[in-house]
Amino acid sequence: MKNKLLQPLLLVLGWFFVLLGVIGVFLPILPTTPFLIVALALFSKSSPRFHQMLLNNRWFGPTLQQWEENKTLARANKVKATVLIILTFSVSIALVRHDIRLQIMLALLAPILLFFIWRIKEP
Repeated sequence: MKNKLLQPLLLVLGWFFVLLGVIGVFLPILPTTPFLIVALALFSKSSPRFHQMLLNNRWFGPTLQQWEENKTLARANKVKATVLIILTFSVSIALVRHDIRLQIMLALLAPILLFFIWRIKEP
């Protein structure tokens, strides 16, 4: 009974994290890659088909394959992520210019996110 409930739950959670990852492409506060890594792990336990779908994805596949093989992230991907984070957080801070608390929160969140990205090993 437990396995009958676990597989669909993992599948639903996998798609939930894929959705969060896709939303993260457009929102600077949600990091795309970690959500897709979680989805990849969930699909590896629940659906080989969706697991392969993520690994073979044109945009995310190479990064996810690299992560699955050796838990690393290429420097080029880190640089791209850094540029995108700086750009999107800068625009976000400019757009909320009337709310200093939100600006401060964004200004503190960006370096934390960059810190965690740059701590990941490189191949």
